[in-house]
Amino acid sequence: MPFPTNPARLLSGTNTIHLAKKIAEEFGQPLSEVIIQRFSDGEYQPNIVESVRGCDVFFIQSTCPPTDNLMELMLMVDAAKRASAHYITAVIPYFGLARQDRKDKPRVSIGSKMVADVLEAIGVSRVMTLDLHASQIQGFFNIPVDHLEGSVIFLPYINSLKLDNLIIAAPDMGGTTRARTIAKALNVDMVICDKERKRANEIASMQVIGDVEGGDIILIDDLIDTGNTLCKAAKLLKDKGANSVRAFCTHPVLSGNAYENIENSVLDELVVCDTIPLKRESSKIKVLSCAPLFAHAIKNVYEHGSISSLFKVSNSIQSSLPLQP
Repeated sequence: MPFPTNPARLLSGTNTIHLAKKIAEEFGQPLSEVIIQRFSDGEYQPNIVESVRGCDVFFIQSTCPPTDNLMELMLMVDAAKRASAHYITAVIPYFGLARQDRKDKPRVSIGSKMVADVLEAIGVSRVMTLDLHASQIQGFFNIPVDHLEGSVIFLPYINSLKLDNLIIAAPDMGGTTRARTIAKALNVDMVICDKERKRANEIASMQVIGDVEGGDIILIDDLIDTGNTLCKAAKLLKDKGANSVRAFCTHPVLSGNAYENIENSVLDELVVCDTIPLKRESSKIKVLSCAPLFAHAIKNVYEHGSISSLFKVSNSIQSSLPLQP
């Protein structure tokens, strides 16, 4: 395999600097400096200090709220494009607006499609992300999308828990595919918490499909927002006879009263990735780093190698990716 002739540059916005530094360390080179000039009216302008002419540039930035994070990413991409960067990859650990993936009522936007169009229009050559809320969002892009899976990070940790009667649970019908993948990899049973919503973040009713008596339950989801669904599901599972209940959610959005909901719930543990920085620490929340996974993926993309091995969930129990202690 010929080594790439274009230098690599790893850059980060302000929101994901904690993760970008870890990725750069795993990748083996420091982050290139970006200075964000901020004006008194709230406007800001990124300035890439180092030359990126002819370089393969990787911008690392989650687009979680506020929308400033998305705008900051777009401005950095525009700056690199105007500075004659050779190839621009947007590394978006958490892809915001992904819950707006379809027109489910009249006169609403499809936010994730709009973001895809904008990223392409400003010159992004490739997108790399982790656990999209809906996998079909990949189809909104006309450029390559590397959709990494959080299960590759979670499986080794789940295996290390050595739970006696492990059962994987989906917190709703939409999460069955993700939960089934992990249940199949671990060769264990799966149950489903079927819920009916009144409106966003408010549940009308919930029931368990499957037997959880005496089980050590692990709820699998792509993100946790207010925590209402997971906390209610955990209580329902405990009421049905579960021995323990843990939740594994890739993206810790954790808005509103999420921290209070988790700390006051029957959840034994909430395990998340560091795609979004935690607003505060909690004794019930454990963070696993996705930096090794992204560093591997960036390295393989930069060297024009295959990244298919990073998608092999069945092999991830023996994964060489280190876990955060």
